[in-house]
Amino acid sequence: MQTRIFLAAVLLVSLAHAREPKHYQSGVLLQMDSVECGVDENNGKSVAGEMLGTDSGHKKTHELLCQEYVLQTDRMIFRIRPRDDKHPVLLPVGGIAMFRLEKDRMILRSEDLDDKERDYNVVSMTPREATAPAEAASAKSNHLQ
Repeated sequence: MQTRIFLAAVLLVSLAHAREPKHYQSGVLLQMDSVECGVDENNGKSVAGEMLGTDSGHKKTHELLCQEYVLQTDRMIFRIRPRDDKHPVLLPVGGIAMFRLEKDRMILRSEDLDDKERDYNVVSMTPREATAPAEAASAKSNHLQ
């Protein structure tokens, strides 16, 4: 009886580890831009200054910049931003990146860097041949006139 339970447990453990391998797509990092992603405000007020009425109402603001990469695959162009805003890693522009899409995020690793997986937000997706079929359709309609 104990051997059956042991065999059933081994079978369940082996099925749990028998996941499908993670399939990566490849693309080229074309460029990196710095884009506005918010504003950092510091009003400069202190507790003592508030109580005594000596603090002024001036606010110090400066724009926060985030890295935004353009990743081109054979069919799509992605604009992505790192999810970790505090510790972003500079990716090698012109290098090949392996990625997979998982729910609402892109998991990317660059073989030229350190081969670690990092999370990115997909800002936009554009098909590469978006203009070619439209031009072909307009040329065909002009030919028929």
